[in-house]
Formats: sequence, C-alpha cells, structure tokens
Amino acid sequence: NNKALNSYDGNKKVKGIKRHVIVDKNGFLVAVMVTVAHIHDSKAVMLMMRVLKEMLRSIKEIIADGGYRGEIIEQVKKRFGYLIEVVMRSDDKKTEFTPVHKRWVVERTFAWFDNDRRRCRNYELLLESSENMVKLAAI
Repeated sequence: NNKALNSYDGNKKVKGIKRHVIVDKNGFLVAVMVTVAHIHDSKAVMLMMRVLKEMLRSIKEIIADGGYRGEIIEQVKKRFGYLIEVVMRSDDKKTEFTPVHKRWVVERTFAWFDNDRRRCRNYELLLESSENMVKLAAI
C-alpha cells in the first residue's frame, strides 16, 4: 500500500488523487494530469498549461470551473496566452438538477471515466500509472 497517495481535499471531498483533464468541445480527452488530492487546482493549472502549449497551439479560450478563478487567470494569460473563462453554478437553491452551461462537457467526460472499472476507484500505486489508465479509458 502506497502511503504517498493518501491525500484528502476537503473542499471537493476527494480522497487519494485528483484528475485534471483538458477536453475538446466534444468531451474527448486532450491532456490529463493526476495529482495527489490536496494539491489545489490553481497550483496544477500552470503545469497543465505548459503541457497544453506543447501539444496544441491553436487553442485560444479555456472554460474552467471555480477552482481556477483568481489571480491564476491573469498569470495564465500573461505566460501562455490562453484566456480562461470561469463557469460556475448559480447559488440558487433549486430542487431540480440543471447542468451548468458548457461545463457539462467535462463532467460527461468524468462520467465516461467512471464507467470504466479501473477509473471508478483508484487502484493505481503511481500517479503515472493512473494518468496512463485515464488515457486508455479515453480511447
């Protein structure tokens, strides 16, 4: 049992690891990075942007959730030239489920990963193995 991956993010209530993914407008995987759960999204975004810059130079705008808001938006724009648009749910307490506009694309991708037996739980001992299993699940 690898104790290094025993981590917890109290905000998202995630144990172990978090998968940071970049998908296209259809929800297909472009890039993935797996971190321990306590690493905040704003810390992981700079490495993800570096990977994205090396892979695809034609992307201009990135839609992200609330974890990527704040000064990181300006840092990404200055360093990589990407415009990050933060899409968040409204604070209206509604009884029915309504998907957040545009963000459902990446949420659907995570749902696809949860259909894979190896992705619905974290069986991997290394972060690199987990990243590769996400890539295999996306094929």
